[in-house]
Amino acid sequence: MPPSAPHTPAARAYPEGGLAFPHRDLTGIGHLARHEILYLLDEAEQWVALNRQPHKRAALLAGLTIINAFFENSTRTLLSFEIAGKRLGADVVNMHAATSSVKKGETLIDTAMTLNAMRADAIVIRHASSGAVRLIAGKVDCPVLNAGDGQHEHPTQALLDALTIRHALHLPPGSDLNGVTVTICGDILHSRVARSNILALTALGARVRVCAPPALMPAEIAAMGVDVFHDFDAALAGADVVMMLRLQQERMQGQFIPSPREYRHLYGLTLDRLARAAPHALVMHPGPMNRGIEIDSQVADHAARSLITRQVESGVAIRMACLDVLTRRARAVPGWVVA
Repeated sequence: MPPSAPHTPAARAYPEGGLAFPHRDLTGIGHLARHEILYLLDEAEQWVALNRQPHKRAALLAGLTIINAFFENSTRTLLSFEIAGKRLGADVVNMHAATSSVKKGETLIDTAMTLNAMRADAIVIRHASSGAVRLIAGKVDCPVLNAGDGQHEHPTQALLDALTIRHALHLPPGSDLNGVTVTICGDILHSRVARSNILALTALGARVRVCAPPALMPAEIAAMGVDVFHDFDAALAGADVVMMLRLQQERMQGQFIPSPREYRHLYGLTLDRLARAAPHALVMHPGPMNRGIEIDSQVADHAARSLITRQVESGVAIRMACLDVLTRRARAVPGWVVA
């Protein structure tokens, strides 16, 4: 394992009650204060511990109903939210767009109003359009969690990635990621994961590098406080964490890369290329992976270096924490007032 990275221990004296996280919804990372991100990470620690026990159930959300409304296909995120809700004792209902009235022409607003009329206590939404989650959040009376909206954000993915890095570097609860260098490589242009991770990691003090072919690099991304590279070997030099992204062909219109073979040659993570990073650099990928294109199996399955399955584990704990925090008003937790 890599040595503990330099960091700044954060004061764990959060504001009282709901002021620690004064938001009804979690639609993105960009509007969150640093201490609010740390609060969610620290709240997840108890669920990491619970999920490693033989008995993985709590009754915090007993009697509450959570709707997972997924207008886009998902495996990890949907299952993770479902498991998170059930382990907290909630009744969980999954709605898939392919079998809903959306296929019959129902508008997003009508769907939102229908879900709201069912008196759900929280709604988790994934949608192909950027901004769709925020639109629904403005039309319903319960907390809304963004499970990914278009090319905008994927906040719980960024939170679980930060938690995974913190654990892998043996940093205690309350710690930020000051002094950690993270290289994110791949389809930055279309990646909501990259956007949310940049926002979260920079807020926590990490140095973030982004690397992609020019056609897959957003214009003016340097304004987000990252170092921009088109040479993957240069971007890897000395990196503590390497986060790979898949090519999102479903969001591409036109030719963005010469060929998958050429892309792998320039931007694929192999064992030889990983050697250019720090000696104990760790590897991440949000999934699903295109093995043999952006990442080789020898890297993805490396027992000492790959954090990919640990990301999945962290995802359940983070989503449990978010569901817990956002439903505290509905559960009338003493002192919990949401602005």
